[in-house]
Amino acid sequence: MINVGVLGATGAVGQRFVQLLAGHPWFNLTTLTASERSAGKKYKDVVNWRLDVPFPEETGELVVRPTTVESIKDLDLVFSALPANIAGEIESAAAQAGVGVCSNASSHRMDPDVPLVIPEVNHDHLGLIDVQRDAGKDGFIVANPNCSTIVLCMSLEPIRSMGLRDVKVATMQAISGAGFEGIAAMSIYENVVPFIGSEEEKMESEPLKIMGSFDGAEIVPASFTVSASCNRVPVIDGHTMAIWADIDATVDEVIAAFSSYCAPFSGLPHQPAHSVLYLDAENRPQPRLDRNRGDGMTVSVGRVREGLRYVAMGHNTIRGAAGASVLNAELIASKKYL
Repeated sequence: MINVGVLGATGAVGQRFVQLLAGHPWFNLTTLTASERSAGKKYKDVVNWRLDVPFPEETGELVVRPTTVESIKDLDLVFSALPANIAGEIESAAAQAGVGVCSNASSHRMDPDVPLVIPEVNHDHLGLIDVQRDAGKDGFIVANPNCSTIVLCMSLEPIRSMGLRDVKVATMQAISGAGFEGIAAMSIYENVVPFIGSEEEKMESEPLKIMGSFDGAEIVPASFTVSASCNRVPVIDGHTMAIWADIDATVDEVIAAFSSYCAPFSGLPHQPAHSVLYLDAENRPQPRLDRNRGDGMTVSVGRVREGLRYVAMGHNTIRGAAGASVLNAELIASKKYL
């Protein structure tokens, strides 16, 4: 078993990490960190469990540690659910101390030597771990992308070989993406908010790194362009997006590519049976009906039309956050980087 911990275990994404890691067949969850006011107390006594799944009782007795390198230096791997303004320094220090870091934070996503990984899309970018180690790190940092970027790139993967030149995307993003306290009920109830801070910039830059090529030393960015318009909508979980892709393919060819897509690896515990699932009903995918497919790890696509236009949807706190980091860690472990 690989001993792991969660940084920032009491927040929205931290709770998802705890849920996904409890009873994991490869990872032994031994350490949870949080703020100083929670340190020294049992996890069950400080966490306000808000997920729609039962609290994993086996983690409740763990004593929360402060979020310091000293707290995690005995671990093989940590999962970071920290806010970006805190994550950067502690993640770098952990990697220098010999700990592997799988981060959901945005702090290091665009660092040249940090792989920004979606396993089905760019697993070869894990070669940047060797670049980090050659530069003197005993550990490493691997980041997963923004939640909306993950859904977008997963949906593009089956069709990116079809001469992809330009992507336009309009998102309808769930309120859980803002965290438990991120948006007031009076702001979102019976409303659509046509702005999410820094979201459009992330969606326009991250795919070019993710879908770029690794030459053994660095990532050469992809050459297509992305234009994004991001909106917050009154949905609890599940980011939906309308996508326009400028490619050399017909509707039938795109549907066939979606329908036949298989991940380029197998055997990982949190890998869904269908990474990308095509739904042929004219009114799908929908968050309430489709977000939990593949235990929340499947991205559903549908409504493929001339143009080329389609709709994609994925669970933002599972596939788009904690689940993405856990799948990255499983891939890292399978490739013997730990």
